This record gives sequence, C-alpha cells and structure tokens, in this order.
Amino acid sequence: MSAAVAARQILTRLHEVMASRLHAQGKLDQVVDIIAECLDSEVCSIYLLREGMLELVATHGLNAEAVHVTRMAIGEGLVGTIADNVETLNLAEAKAHPDFQYRPETGEEKFHSFAGVPIVYRERAVGVLCVQHLDPRRYEDVEIEALQTTAMVLSELISNNELIDEEEARGLAPADTGPATVAGLPLVKGLGSGVAVYHQPRITIDQVMADDIEAERQRVYRAFDRMRDQIDNLADRAEFGVGGEHEEVLKTYKMFAYDEGWSRRINEAIDSGLTAEAAIERVQQRTRMRMREIDDPLLQDRMHDLEDLANRLLRIVSGQIGTAASQGLRGDAILIAKNLGPAELLEYDRRRLKGVILEEGSLTAHVVIVARAMGVPVLGRVRGLRGMVQEGDLVLLDADNGNAVARPAQQVVDAFAARFAKSRERQAHYAELRDVEPFTRCGTRIEVMINAGLRDDISALPLVGADGIGLFRTEFQFLVSATLPQRERQFRLYRDVLDAAGDRPVIFRTVDIGGDKALPYLRESEFENDENPAMGWRALRLALEREGLLKVQARALLEAAAGRSLHVMFPMVSEPWEFDAAKAVFDSQLAHLRRKKKILPEAIRYGAMLEVPALAEVLDQMVPRLSFLSVGTNDLTQFLFAADRANPKLAERYDWLSPAILRFLRRIAQATAGSGVDLGVCGEMGGRRLEALALLGLGFRRLSITPVAVGPIKALVRQVDLAELEKAMQGWLAAPPQDMRGALTAWAQERGIETD
Repeated sequence: MSAAVAARQILTRLHEVMASRLHAQGKLDQVVDIIAECLDSEVCSIYLLREGMLELVATHGLNAEAVHVTRMAIGEGLVGTIADNVETLNLAEAKAHPDFQYRPETGEEKFHSFAGVPIVYRERAVGVLCVQHLDPRRYEDVEIEALQTTAMVLSELISNNELIDEEEARGLAPADTGPATVAGLPLVKGLGSGVAVYHQPRITIDQVMADDIEAERQRVYRAFDRMRDQIDNLADRAEFGVGGEHEEVLKTYKMFAYDEGWSRRINEAIDSGLTAEAAIERVQQRTRMRMREIDDPLLQDRMHDLEDLANRLLRIVSGQIGTAASQGLRGDAILIAKNLGPAELLEYDRRRLKGVILEEGSLTAHVVIVARAMGVPVLGRVRGLRGMVQEGDLVLLDADNGNAVARPAQQVVDAFAARFAKSRERQAHYAELRDVEPFTRCGTRIEVMINAGLRDDISALPLVGADGIGLFRTEFQFLVSATLPQRERQFRLYRDVLDAAGDRPVIFRTVDIGGDKALPYLRESEFENDENPAMGWRALRLALEREGLLKVQARALLEAAAGRSLHVMFPMVSEPWEFDAAKAVFDSQLAHLRRKKKILPEAIRYGAMLEVPALAEVLDQMVPRLSFLSVGTNDLTQFLFAADRANPKLAERYDWLSPAILRFLRRIAQATAGSGVDLGVCGEMGGRRLEALALLGLGFRRLSITPVAVGPIKALVRQVDLAELEKAMQGWLAAPPQDMRGALTAWAQERGIETD
C-alpha cells in the first residue's frame, strides 16, 4: 500500500467523522479507532496540551480509565519528548529509549514498538498522536506519513472545536502571556527596543482536507511555475531585491526548484486528499525527519535549502508573499528570523530597525558583519524563539549580555530606559571627541580608523572623527550580488568610496571570498571538499588561482585611485611568494594603464593581513616588501587556538587576553619595530576597550574598528600613559598571572581608566 493510498483511506473516513454531528470527544474516539484499524496497530492514542500538560484524551488499546487521567509535562517521557522537540519518533523497542517512562494506569507494558508524531498548530506542538504494537518493529514510512497526515487533520479539529485553551492554540502557555526572557549568543553587541516583527510572516494552514483535488493540483502547478520564475530571475538581477533569498544558495535552489521527485511527492500528498498547503507541509515534515537522521553537515545544509525553498512555495500558494521589509516598518522594530542573508538585512529601514534576534546565526556569518557595520545589535542561536516571542510583542534586546525580554513588566521597561539613556549620554560624550585627536597622556598619537564594506559606511568617517578606513572589505559587493561584479561596477564603488573619504586614507582589502563565503557564480565543485572552509580555498589563495578575478579588481582599484594615493591589502597571506604574486598582478595592470596613457595613482602602498600564524615566522623576509601590516585578530585567534569561532561550544572559550595570544602579538610588534612598516590591528579585539588597552601596551599604534567603537577608544587613549602600561605588560607576559583579564582590569581601575 502506497503512502497516498494509506493516507487517502484514512482521510476518506476522517472526512465522514468531521462532517458528523458527534461532539469533539466522540470525534477523537473515532479517530483513534480508524487509525488503529487502518494501520493494523493494537494501540492508537491522542494527547493534547491542556494547562501546560499533555493529557491523554482518547485511546484505542490502552486502559480506558487512563483517559483524562494520564498527564505528563513537555519533555517528559516519549510523548513529552515528541512535543518538546516537535519531531517524530519511530522505535522498534520503546523501552530502550532513554526518555521512556512507564505509566502503570495505561496498561502499556506489553507493547514494544512505538511511533509518534506531533500535532502542530501555529508552529507549536499542541499534542501528540502515537501508535503502539505488540511486536518489536519500526513503522514503515507510509505509516508514518499517514500519522502525519492525520495529525494535520487533528490540528484543524482542535482549532475548530476549542479542544485546547486559546492561549495555547496561539502558541502561548498560560505562563507565557507575561514577561519572557530568551537567551542567546551575542553576535553584535548593543541595546535596542521595539515591537517584534517576523521577517517572514507565519503561514497558518486553515484547511487541511481538499474539497477539489484537481483544483489543488492546479494551484500547486501554478505556484511551482511562479517559484521557478523567481529563482531564474535572481540570476539576472544585479542586486537582490525585496523577498530575494540569499545568493549563496541560488544554485542549490535552482536544483531543488526543478526536482521532479519533490514535486511528485507533493502531488502524491494531494492525491491523498490534502489541500495544496497541507501537502507541501506534509512533505516538509518528511524533510525535517530526514534532516535529523543525517550526520553529514553538507547534506544537512542541502536539506535546509530544500526546506527554505518549500517555505517559499508555501508562501506563494497561500498568497502570503514577501517579507516584512516589503511591507515597511511602521515604528521601532526588533526583527525576528530563523536566519538572514546580508542583502535581506539591507532591505530594512535602518532608522526603524533597532535590533535582530535569530534562531540560528554565527559570529562569522555575513549578515553579522553587515549588521555590525550598520550598528544594529544582533542576538543569535536563540532556541524556541518563535514559540516565546509573538508578533507585536514589545521586546527589549540586550545583546551586551546575551538576552532579550518579551512583554516586559513596567519596572523592567523603566530600568531599560534608564540604562538606554545612560548609554546615549555616553555616546553624546564620545561624540564630543569627534574632532579631538587621540593622543595619549604621554603625547603619542594613536591612529583610530574604521572598518567598512558598504558605500553608506563612509558617512561614519566625519561623524565619529576617524582617521580613515583601515579595512574596506571589498567582498561585500560580491556577497550581495547575484553575478560577478564587472569592472565598471567595481570601479564606481571604489571611486565613490575614495571621493567620500576625501583626504582620509582608505585601505582596500582585495576580495576575501571562497570557502566559508562561497558564491553561486563560482563552481560549486570547487568548494565541496572543503571540510574546514575557514582554512580552505579562499581569499588570496582563490584570487591567485583565478587570476582573472584579481586582475579585474586590480584594474578597477588603480583606475578609481587615479591622481591620488591607493592603499591595497592582501588577505590571508601565509608566505612571501603569495604577496609577490598578488603584487605582480597589480604591477601588470599598472603597466597596462601606463601604456594606455591613463592617469595613474600618485602613490601606491601595499600591505598584508597577518591572519595565518605562519606569516609571523617569515616577517624578516616580509618586512622589506611591506608598507604596512594589519593583524586580523578574528581569524588569527581561531587559527592559533584551532578554535572555530562559528562553533558555539568554542565561541567564548578562548580569551583575547590569554598570554598565548598576547605573546604572539608582542612578537609581531617586535619584528616590525623600527622598520618603517605601519603596524595595526583590524579586528574586533581592537574595538573592545580592555583588549585595546592590551594592544597599546604591546606596541600597536593603529586600530581599525567598528564606527560605534571609535568614541570609546578615543576616550581610552586619552587616559593612558604608554610607558607605564608597557612596563606592566612586560611584567605580566614574563610571568603571566592566573587571570590576565582580571590583572589588567584592576590595573586600569587603580588609574581611573574606564574599560567597560
């Protein structure tokens, strides 16, 4: 029996039950009888969420006396585990599962096999449908799909007959109507308050069973045609517009969009009697089950792509197209999303977007880099987010401490407002330093520059009084483009940046793509074997192999800098020959422009980023080649400690004030001292006041940081006596204290230096 036949048989009988005049309890009793008979199962039971507990409300095969008596908490036993994780369980031997709990009043001790599926309403498990069998066996896929179909019908029955509390139906337990605190990983620090806005509105399936199967099939065909047109059009657009998915998955999207197997499974679900929306959702449930069984991270990513595409198809077929950006933000908002691409974030009104909370996200995600440049606080890896924060809730986001409060009490709102006001006072104080040069107490001038990557970022230069742009990430233009940016487009961007910067220097980092920043217009096969993308084929390694890409960028930069100074920095240099090869590309393009009688840059300074520890071992060879050297502390730290920053278990484990990293940085400072090479830091470490204090003590005199950190770092610099600081740092590194961070904090506090 096929899945469609099994489901159709069940649905036909369920249609009759739903149309009958039986009361709700009578319908539930008939449902369990039908499922048990059609699946040839000794037991079928339904549990529903009532007053925060899962209550046995109907059963075929268990003791009837247990109905409305047996109750368990979310997460308790097999039933509670299904509801908690919103996932399917299929066990040949139930007792072998670590979460198994025996309830003597049910008489279930004689049954071995167990399968259960969540009953989902408004994206929350509000019940569980399960079956049990005397013999140990796993239920077949067709049986699981039949259970999932029935669970969808039960969801409709529940909502129409008020079988659970309305608050629970909306995804809120009684306790959740009051204040709720969610915790996560701070991705971009800062404070923000506003109403919760979902990036993609919830899709509520109001009708599960189809009245006209052929009409539902035609709706799906039309939705597939429209979705495929959208995906095809993305490749022809220079920039992603409203509703566009992130370009990195474009090729995978196209593959899935035209996959006949996927569309066939949806059609089979419609054949069983489901509406178009319900059919797509049932196939999605199967995808989620497979995702949980896959250990291969690459395959898991592909399954995530398919689920994202299914969400797009579901929005089209239901008529709920577009994101919140297309509707516009009506007031101060905290954006709620599973994940975001950088192009999607840029679609929002920066004046009203006060923060972002993500279910996923990592410190190295492209959207985090863009959000940091925009000054938008971001909290990531928030589990159960959509179940706790409802659209329209007031949300107080504290990305400094890694939490957010939804529906806060008034006293919490008042306290947050006071803290926010204090923060604004600090910012006003820092704004007063805009035109003040950052000299230390001993008279040493420290360069304070900003990191940028967007054309709009340049406006921050005069606002914060930075000395220039110490890192312009040219890859941003590549990341938010559906096709490889041509030379003319690159030229216009670089020229506009130089025009806006005026007499302030701009250090352009050549494109850092590949590996963890794979692009759809590069062959996917070139990246598929990169088990550790951050340390793989990326940045200068990719650019040197794809010489045409670097040539185009070199030509665009040289032409944009005609008649003025150009600063070029090569990323991820590990050996001197890589630097030489990259510079040779620029030299060849410079010679070409000279032959064409083009106006040339009046001066060109070449530098390198020190991110790969190996480069520190050959600095004696590198120094004569360099005009400047910038230490990229983000990548350097993860390479030095073998700690992936995207791994939440390691993200906060290694401290930038560890003696290991500080000693390594001191070696770099010593190797370049007196050479004439400008040494700086262009990483997050330089924008944190305590860490910046350590860098000054190690001999670093140029910091390139986020615009919002310029004022605080200027204020710090003006409080420091370098001779005193360097002496203290030498002592700590010679005999490291047990708590380096604590020692430096105490030292600063004794001298009235603010480091918070």
